[in-house]
Amino acid sequence: MTNGDVDHVAGLLTLREKQAFSLFGTEGVLGVIADNPVYSVLDTSCVTTRPVRMNEAFEPVPGLQVEIFSVPGKVPLYLERGEVDVGAEGDMTVGVKLSAGGRTAYYIPGCAFVPEHLAARVAGADLALFDGTVFVDDEMQKAGVGAKTGRRMGHMPMTGEGGSIHAFDGRDVKDRVYIHINNTNPVLIEGSEERRAIEAAGWRVAHDGMEIVP
Repeated sequence: MTNGDVDHVAGLLTLREKQAFSLFGTEGVLGVIADNPVYSVLDTSCVTTRPVRMNEAFEPVPGLQVEIFSVPGKVPLYLERGEVDVGAEGDMTVGVKLSAGGRTAYYIPGCAFVPEHLAARVAGADLALFDGTVFVDDEMQKAGVGAKTGRRMGHMPMTGEGGSIHAFDGRDVKDRVYIHINNTNPVLIEGSEERRAIEAAGWRVAHDGMEIVP
């Protein structure tokens, strides 16, 4: 689990039957799940929670090295109280480094902005799966479906000053794929001006059933 937002944890409820699996996450994220009684439907005789420390590699299956690290984000919406520290780096929003067979991929579904140390970390990767929630920061406001900007929600836009396209421009990442795309984002429309713009910048858009091969 990379964070405790509803769209990240709700799927656990569909796994509540007698299928055994391990649930990896930071102590903070696993604590959010443990504190919510609805998740007691996850039978502890089948589901094992495994706290993971930042920046320490572990091997969930033979041959696959995994490491998690902080990225700028915020607490889940339902935990917000008072003034929210958007962009905080802690254990509530993380990215994942996956290494196997001499190749490296990064999975970062939520990111408020890209500091230099994060861009440097991802440089040289074979694949980056990155937060593509909104195309422009005020997208949801313009669409009339929300009052918050992408950045206020903890998601940097693809374009504009400080957008993710600019943040990774010139970085050596072989394959760049946008994920976690909101339904207001016009890049979902094949052939749209926005889709062509991100493709021209060297990015692809994830889709259901997408398989990425070397």
